[in-house]
Amino acid sequence: MDESQQSLPITESEQATPSTLSKRRKIIKRSLTVFVVLILVMGVRQAWPYLVEPEPKVKISEHQIREVADGLGSPSCLHWMNETWLLVCDRGGRLLALELDDGGDFTTQKAILSNLIEPHGVLVWRDPGNGTSRLFVSEKGELNAWNIDHNSTPLQWNLTFHQTLVSGVPTSNHQTNAVMSDGVDGLIWHAGSTCNVCEEEDERNAALLGVDPWSGEVEILASGVRNSYDGTWVPDVGYVFTDNGRDWEGDHPPEELNLLSIGSAYGWPDDDPDHPVPEGTHGPIAEFESHSSANGIDWRPLNSTLPGGSTTVYVALYGSWNTVVPVGQQILQVDLIEDSDSLQGWRGESTVVVEDLATPLAMKFHPDGDLYYAEYAHGTLFRLSAT
Repeated sequence: MDESQQSLPITESEQATPSTLSKRRKIIKRSLTVFVVLILVMGVRQAWPYLVEPEPKVKISEHQIREVADGLGSPSCLHWMNETWLLVCDRGGRLLALELDDGGDFTTQKAILSNLIEPHGVLVWRDPGNGTSRLFVSEKGELNAWNIDHNSTPLQWNLTFHQTLVSGVPTSNHQTNAVMSDGVDGLIWHAGSTCNVCEEEDERNAALLGVDPWSGEVEILASGVRNSYDGTWVPDVGYVFTDNGRDWEGDHPPEELNLLSIGSAYGWPDDDPDHPVPEGTHGPIAEFESHSSANGIDWRPLNSTLPGGSTTVYVALYGSWNTVVPVGQQILQVDLIEDSDSLQGWRGESTVVVEDLATPLAMKFHPDGDLYYAEYAHGTLFRLSAT
């Protein structure tokens, strides 16, 4: 053996005595105990919202919450077609239609489509050019469309001319979410990232996509958007959308409310605590607590009794598995205020409206101004309205 390969002698202080071995065993045992306890705590923390019925607390006066529907599976999107019909995505694979009567009760619940792949968005859209009505459903990595008969209700629908407009969008950590009108003659489709932090191979991930409603042609409206779940048009402001930041980095970064600027980047994955808004990207117009998971969002209509003004949105904070102490599980009122010091001219001020929820995800205002939200873990639908 070469001299350089020979073992050095163990000194007396380095020899493993019964006492030092016992200490090492205790340290290892304590470390393992702490690790197991943390795993159990995280497991209970993640399962708790599914095990316990929510007891929401309304933080505004003269308003109340009422459960109005159940049996919705895992409701992941809401869309009011009109004052009567509500479409609900069940992530388990169904698109449901609920009929609201004059007394404010749902009298009909029908599965319009089944065997869908994790639907997360739905839109009934009318072509401004030829008046054709279409149904769009955002599934896992796909955007599908059907034609709808004129002047028909979901109970009468004969869905024809099925198209897979877009397919093959990679999905992993996150998937494709809301599908919305672009306000003119196209669609906005929210596509999440495949990872926590990475460089995406497909430019359609971590982006807001513009989609032609007939050809399926795709363009990138905004990039660097890690996981945007939903968006809404706000008069005199523009299209605002939620976006959720990376996990495993403590209190970095906050969840975001962003204002769409066509062709802009929004920072992910290059943001870090020292550079929360990387050079050449847009920062948020409002921030929410880290890992609170900002998802459903809708503009507050002017006829609503809920507090706010003409540029107010409401946001659902789902909560997160990535914390030991619970965060989110709230509905927020976010007032958008003109601000010349902000890069995009707007900033948001948030107020908690409802707290102690379980898993609020999808949320939409009815045309009459009442707010409806779904509890994902319990398959239930609630209405927030004046007493």
